[in-house]
Amino acid sequence: MEQAAEWYALLISSDAVVADQQRWLAWLDADPSHRQAWTYVERVSQRILAPLRETPDPRLTTDNLHAAGQRVIRRRRALVRIASLAGVGVFGWLGWRQTPLGTLAAAWTADYRAATGEIRATVLSDGSRVWLNTASAFNQDFLPGLRRLRLVAGEILIETGADKDRPFVVDTAEGRLRALGTRFTVRQEAGATLLAVYQGAVEIRTTGNAPAVVITAGHQARYTARAVAPATRADPAREAWIRGDLLANNLTLRELADELGRYTLGHIGVAPQVAQRRVFGTFPLRDVDSALGLLAQAAQVKLQRPLPWWTTLVAADDAAAR
Repeated sequence: MEQAAEWYALLISSDAVVADQQRWLAWLDADPSHRQAWTYVERVSQRILAPLRETPDPRLTTDNLHAAGQRVIRRRRALVRIASLAGVGVFGWLGWRQTPLGTLAAAWTADYRAATGEIRATVLSDGSRVWLNTASAFNQDFLPGLRRLRLVAGEILIETGADKDRPFVVDTAEGRLRALGTRFTVRQEAGATLLAVYQGAVEIRTTGNAPAVVITAGHQARYTARAVAPATRADPAREAWIRGDLLANNLTLRELADELGRYTLGHIGVAPQVAQRRVFGTFPLRDVDSALGLLAQAAQVKLQRPLPWWTTLVAADDAAAR
């Protein structure tokens, strides 16, 4: 992955020449994993470069990318051209094919939504309070006999308002949650939902009609459409995101980087040599660059940035050797 980012940085610079293009193509064809890494780098870069796009030129094709090394071009022109290619070229299509476009479209049109890096709070008509974490969205459907939220993407924290005549439920892709006078978080993952209960209790009913399970305060459980995993202890520190903080209490560097990665459009990677280092501390979610700086100090690692939006945490001696 790091090699793909370095190739991308070279190709969008004004330093790339024909020989670089040829070496890049040879690297791309040398291993299927190289093509997969390039597709991922391009997809991440597209999210960052999209605001820089100028009027697209319909004549652009992937051949322009391969031939770009035949001339020296200014950095901004390269940024714009490659951003355009990401939308219509072969590699751009491969990247978008793996994106859940249905979920993305549903999130854009949801009743309530928060952008990447944004944390929002809202009060519903029944007095319930809902916080939306980064890149999250939900729909509201309040009926005379039922209060229903549908989590479209991301994570929400809910404090339910009192209304004994109208049950409060949250639907996810894997099932329905019924609140029993409570404060809880719901997080949509790939193929599963994570529920953490901090006050009261919540009943889980899966779409596959597994037996109902009640999760009580201080516990969390992950469930799929077919089953509910055994409950484990819920970490109260996970609630800190509603205040814009990430509290790390013996998290691995990999776990912490993955969590910070949810708050940025860029990429945060971790070298295998340092991935299992343990981290303690408080990190600001609204300023990921500052959080990464603090993380580098706490874990005694260095930040490598081949691209402004591409960060890899590596051992200090590895960074010095480059």
